[in-house]
Amino acid sequence: MLTLVPTPIGNIADISLRAMDALRDADILLCEDTRVTKKLLHILNERYQLERKEQQFISLHSHNEQAFIEKTSPEFFDANVVYVSDAGMPGISDPGQLLVSYCQDKGIAYDILPGANALLTAFVASGFVNTQMLFFGFLPHKGKDRSQALQAALYNGFTTILYEAPHRLDKLLKELETEAPERKVFFAKELTKRYQTYVHGTAKEVKAKISKEMIKGEWVVVIEAAEARHSSLSEKDVLDLDISKKAAAKLISKITGENTKACYQRLLDI
Repeated sequence: MLTLVPTPIGNIADISLRAMDALRDADILLCEDTRVTKKLLHILNERYQLERKEQQFISLHSHNEQAFIEKTSPEFFDANVVYVSDAGMPGISDPGQLLVSYCQDKGIAYDILPGANALLTAFVASGFVNTQMLFFGFLPHKGKDRSQALQAALYNGFTTILYEAPHRLDKLLKELETEAPERKVFFAKELTKRYQTYVHGTAKEVKAKISKEMIKGEWVVVIEAAEARHSSLSEKDVLDLDISKKAAAKLISKITGENTKACYQRLLDI
């Protein structure tokens, strides 16, 4: 059997009783980082006397998850297998979903324990009253892909949640200030930890409140909902125009957000 177990995103006291039971009883621990998981287990043992049997630790992260799935067999899950990411809920911007999909395909029993999650914590803390939301995870790092993803995040009609690394935080604030200067945003970092920080306002106001010393740490960004943008043109309308495939690809890319090169290649294949 497979069990996905969420771990605290900061405060160790957020661990659940069910999570501790699963960690204690596991035969095999699949870990995003075995060092992080072993440190967590050591702390849990010191604080809550989490005595465990001899267990096998296997590294399973975003770079080897697919390869692990391809070489494993259903018999592997005859043991009591637990997967934990470094913090929070597995499968949310962390590995885990491929394992669940594998279990579904092979008829293997699995369970998902509820627990700490940064995006939901920040969403509630934002105070935005539109409770329909979209989660975008990390935006692409640069180029047209990032620009298109940001437009989709800003103009989809829902409260939108992003994750952002500290070294790209200033870039995101500048983009938000340019693209949606009047929009309210909420920035949170170090959730549940000693130096938990909430900052809200427009992008310009948030930027003024965040000092260089505050940037360190992973951030959750919640963007207030705005009216969705809809194009009156469809891909079929563009294909009906008497224009080159290269020009058509650029137009379709603008409408759908699809990468222009990928769109052009698709048109060549039609």
